[in-house]
Amino acid sequence: MSMQIRSHRAAVATLVAALALAACGGEEEPPEADEEPAAQETDDLTVVATTSILGDVTGNVLADDGTVEVIMPPGSDPHGYEASAQDAALLRDADLVVANGLQLEENLLDAIEAAEEDGARVLEVAAHLDPIDFDWDGPHDHGHGHDDGDDGHGHEDDDGHGHEDDDGHGHEDDDGHGHEDDDGHGHEDDEGHGHEDDEGHGHEDDDGHGHEDDDGHGHGPEDPHFWHDPLRMVDAAHLIAGELADLSEVVDADEWEARASDYEDELLAAHEDVEATLAEVPDDNRKLITNHDAFGYLAMRYDFEVLGTVIPGSSTDAEASPGEFAELIEVLEEAQVPAIFSENIESDRLSEQLASEVLGRSDLEVEVIELFSDALGEPGSGAETYLDMLRTNAERIADGLA
Repeated sequence: MSMQIRSHRAAVATLVAALALAACGGEEEPPEADEEPAAQETDDLTVVATTSILGDVTGNVLADDGTVEVIMPPGSDPHGYEASAQDAALLRDADLVVANGLQLEENLLDAIEAAEEDGARVLEVAAHLDPIDFDWDGPHDHGHGHDDGDDGHGHEDDDGHGHEDDDGHGHEDDDGHGHEDDDGHGHEDDEGHGHEDDEGHGHEDDDGHGHEDDDGHGHGPEDPHFWHDPLRMVDAAHLIAGELADLSEVVDADEWEARASDYEDELLAAHEDVEATLAEVPDDNRKLITNHDAFGYLAMRYDFEVLGTVIPGSSTDAEASPGEFAELIEVLEEAQVPAIFSENIESDRLSEQLASEVLGRSDLEVEVIELFSDALGEPGSGAETYLDMLRTNAERIADGLA
């Protein structure tokens, strides 16, 4: 058969189909402007996670029903990471973007916002997890309504699972995961992405808490480093499962929820291990001096006090003044803290300098110990997964302070 005949027959078929459509009532009405995107009928979901930690957690829920692309590789500092053109393209083409939010990804904000404006579905996790304020500094600070043994997040250890969903702490809903909202996924705004400000990303630059940097890299008043509390990550896993259930009909909602529940069991086991490991630290030694203000959730969950940070404020882009450095030396000497905790995302130069100056002024020997703060570790580090990271950090803290 010649190409001409095939083309002619194709044209006739097209004409017949067009007439049939016209006979059935004309053109189809366009969808409503605010209509939710239709769930996909294929299993090739593409989910983009901003951080290596969120990428690992998302992968445990997504399993083999899609691909997780991670913007920031292990060891990357989310505060200083600069988005590439390739990153921006990944965000735009994603079926779902899982971001931390609360301004953690300081230099990705424009790219995430642009992707959302282009139609990408964005889940900013931290805003839904009862974030604590940066001015919380220890177990005796009750300025946020958190009693000892109850962090205000609806998680109690007495139930054998480390959390309760209906406890009068603002986590009462029908989905059983402590998310109070209209859509069942922890979204408390009109867009369904947890954005409660004019920009749509929950970003507040003038927070009144001393976290506004001249270079524009300060966080708002709420701490984005929620992942150091594995019980909050339980809720995050269920949030991600809810978003995936909305996107894909290949896997039904119950299966997505079952996967989140399976991962929840692993998170609760890790929490129990961390709790047991940190129980070795005597009460008088439960004091943390860290590289930057990233371990407030760990301190709250496991009853530590944050005495100070080498880099002041919430961002690794800040710089310590000589006066602040001298004040921290005095804090170290007075509290007789035996360890300073540096981070895998930053050089330990300042921490080593601090330890050296303390030793030069007194007989106090301070060990500098690296923790995994805002990113997973490289292969062989002992923190290749989020669960490994939790256990390794706990072991290092206990070794340094016990």
